[in-house]
Amino acid sequence: MSHRSLAAWVIVIALGCLAPASAAGQSQAEDAADTASTWTMPRLPDGQPDLQGYWTTQTFTPLERPEYLGEKEFFTAEEVAALNAQLTAEGVDPSARNAVEIEDPEERERRLYQVNRDPSYVHYDNEIWLRTPVPKGLSTQRTSLITDPPNGRMPALTPEAADKLAAEAAARRLPNVFDSHLHRPLPERCIVWSHEGPPNLPPAYNDIHQIFQTPAYVVVFTELTTNPPRIIPIDGRPYVSRRIGQWAGDSIGRWEGDTLVVETRNFNEKRRYRGATEEMTVVERYTRVADDRIHYEVTVEDPNTWMRPWSAEVPMVATEGPLYEYACHEGNHDIRHILEIYRNLERQAAAK
Repeated sequence: MSHRSLAAWVIVIALGCLAPASAAGQSQAEDAADTASTWTMPRLPDGQPDLQGYWTTQTFTPLERPEYLGEKEFFTAEEVAALNAQLTAEGVDPSARNAVEIEDPEERERRLYQVNRDPSYVHYDNEIWLRTPVPKGLSTQRTSLITDPPNGRMPALTPEAADKLAAEAAARRLPNVFDSHLHRPLPERCIVWSHEGPPNLPPAYNDIHQIFQTPAYVVVFTELTTNPPRIIPIDGRPYVSRRIGQWAGDSIGRWEGDTLVVETRNFNEKRRYRGATEEMTVVERYTRVADDRIHYEVTVEDPNTWMRPWSAEVPMVATEGPLYEYACHEGNHDIRHILEIYRNLERQAAAK
């Protein structure tokens, strides 16, 4: 998408957005329980809860509970303080997303500072591209974003899904994975990233979401995405035909009290989110609980892939804009260079 067309799209949406109604509140509230007696839900003129603004999902809290923590669902306040002191220190790499999964504190620190201390480590310029207005720490006292199953880990795969994923992993080790662009992973081709919503799970970087609202739609514009913004109808319309699979699925929203519930189905069979099939369904729940926070819950189900559904919680914290275009394919020569390198290697091997 060109910068001109993106700007035009943003202007059109912005003109259609409703101005938020004024509301008093406490911006530092942690959750709904703490603010119930003192905070008023901001609303749009038509009465909808106001979810508009810029929201970050940045966190070092891992999706799955680290195995060394066993059945421990929450860190203690002291453990959170110690971890946050380490995770938010000067020079820490904000994209070291697996740091909390490392049990040994010294090894964890090595991973957190690898960008600045290991000259062999190739990375982006964090000062420019990995902007973090607020230091990235743990989002809550939870030891994982996954809340169900109770062990905080992904549920078991079905036997069929396990076999299929094993076969796909074996295929990726074959020499022909460099024969064509069709053999390369979808993120490498700038088609879809694994974290792209739904479900909206935190990426390693560029984790801002902008939300627009009109009486008939809610628009979720994700920073790190290769697909158009999610324009979610909330006017009661039906889903499109199941024969029309989409990379981000087909999302329909509704209000349940003050919670926006978005149910998504009809995924493209090629997306394969964590091995899921086109039968995957995703139910998201957005609830504003403070001036600076939206409580985001998501449940994912695919009976062809997992033995049971799984759920996660991700706080969305107010942050600053603007939201920049993530032009993944613009100036991206990776695929061309990868294939050229392997054609050269093949010619060299044939010449011996």
